[in-house]
Amino acid sequence: MSAVLDVVAAVAILLGALLAMTAAIGIVRFPDTLSRMHAATKPQVIGLVLVLIGAVIRLRGNVDIWMLILVGLFTLLTAPVIAHTVGRVAYREQRGRDGLGIVGDLDRDDRLP
Repeated sequence: MSAVLDVVAAVAILLGALLAMTAAIGIVRFPDTLSRMHAATKPQVIGLVLVLIGAVIRLRGNVDIWMLILVGLFTLLTAPVIAHTVGRVAYREQRGRDGLGIVGDLDRDDRLP
């Protein structure tokens, strides 16, 4: 039973590290702030939660498990708030430069009758 739990913990930690690595690559490769924000929040948070789950499984019976649970809980609570704030600021700052404020792409002459 212990070997199976160790394998599950190792798989969770490796998957979490892989997701965190893809988030880091996305932050470097994506062109603008809004797409970088997506890469910085979703895969990174899920990767951290998977790493924490693997650590909790590996450290079962230890006192430090509650600290890992608190880290995961605070991350899940604060990441959406931070992403929303950064997204609002990026949208306001980039609206005039890259056309984020444009509603329609067609001119009046190009519309269908």
